[in-house]
Amino acid sequence: MDPLLQQVQRAGVIGAGGAGFPTYVKLDCQVEWVLANGAECEPLLYKDQALMQLWAKELYGGMLLAMKQVGARRGVVGVKRKNADTVAVLESLKPGEIDLLLMEDVYPAGDEVELVYEATGLRIPAGGLPKEIGVLVNNIESFINVFRAAQGQPVVETMVTVHGEVNRPYTTWLPVGMSYREALALAGGVTCDEFVIVQGGPMMGSVTEDLDTAITKVDSGLLVLRKDSRIAKIKQRSPEDVRRIGKAACDQCSLCSSMCPRRLLGYPIQPHLAMRSLQVSLNDNTSFALAAQACSGCNLCTMWSCPEGLDPSRVCGLTKDVLRENDLWQSPAQLQAQAVDVHPLRSYRGVPIKRLTQRLELTQYAKTKAKFVAFEALLQENQQQDQQPKVGLEKVCIPLSQHIGAPAQAIVKVGERVTRGQMIGEPKPEALSVAVHASMDGTVTEVGDVIVISKK
Repeated sequence: MDPLLQQVQRAGVIGAGGAGFPTYVKLDCQVEWVLANGAECEPLLYKDQALMQLWAKELYGGMLLAMKQVGARRGVVGVKRKNADTVAVLESLKPGEIDLLLMEDVYPAGDEVELVYEATGLRIPAGGLPKEIGVLVNNIESFINVFRAAQGQPVVETMVTVHGEVNRPYTTWLPVGMSYREALALAGGVTCDEFVIVQGGPMMGSVTEDLDTAITKVDSGLLVLRKDSRIAKIKQRSPEDVRRIGKAACDQCSLCSSMCPRRLLGYPIQPHLAMRSLQVSLNDNTSFALAAQACSGCNLCTMWSCPEGLDPSRVCGLTKDVLRENDLWQSPAQLQAQAVDVHPLRSYRGVPIKRLTQRLELTQYAKTKAKFVAFEALLQENQQQDQQPKVGLEKVCIPLSQHIGAPAQAIVKVGERVTRGQMIGEPKPEALSVAVHASMDGTVTEVGDVIVISKK
């Protein structure tokens, strides 16, 4: 394996968001373009802005390493025009080989397909990958981690925004394996009685009530919302309710398809046909169900477009499961054959983030920016507060699987002393796999699918 790829794999670098695709595999190609996705179009999140403002040199360093590795001649950082402070920092430090793409404040500007089209004028083939058109895309944190990996620094923390129903929203580097409970305590505690945590952004994030969940490398946001909030209600609907309500109430207005960002780019996705499939028996609904496969799960149809308050995005997701189960999954070539030209009105149908934030009932939170605060400062402030749980970081619970592919293999035993940054799980040989490292000094107290490290 190439030395840089090996460094990136053994440092545990993966996509810092989404499914966490191992970065060493992405870098194993030859392309013309390297794109850094700093659009950050999910409301309330601030992590990418903090990273670009405070770690721009490392961002550019990681991009230049990636460009050399893949033979790219062009580098682009996508950032929203409205973020003037960030743009100013990036401009002042920008290498000559890299340009800025100033994007509009619309959703979903941060979608990989949208960024590629805006930056290059090219469309990723339906069902295909960016490298097929000579493009490599990573998020901001991943490029920073590539730079650090080349310096021998493994991934032991991730940048996270904590916002919503908390006393003091913040953005900071949180140790991998720290619990959600402790992350919320660093925000001064929760300000309501019944709440859920949205993992990620309010549009595409998932919901949990488990405060003992561990921070992983793919965490980007922890949004605390009231249990009776619009977002919480929608995201907690059961699959049965999603299907039942959709079957009974969808009037086939097709607004979901008219506003679908992927549809506007010409991809073969029509959410209203996926909704129609609910009303037709399995033997006759195949043509309707197939219209769901190209869905990206951006949730715009559910959170913005549908006048009935239905959930076309979830229906598309559930329909895709049915397609797989019945061997009806289409190949990339079949999907690409159905693609059409970019819609002439696409540029007029971007959804302004401010209006989307209002529709999501998040305006009250958006008034407070979750600015970056150093982790040590948050710990110190926590210790000085009287009426909240104290965060001592007594232990971390680090999953061996935090990414697409095979889990890392444990190389430590119970009772062993480890130090921060020490490898505790090595990549599985001959598999899509990356290493895992200790995020604090301590003693290994449990080894399984999760490695527990305790301070004492």
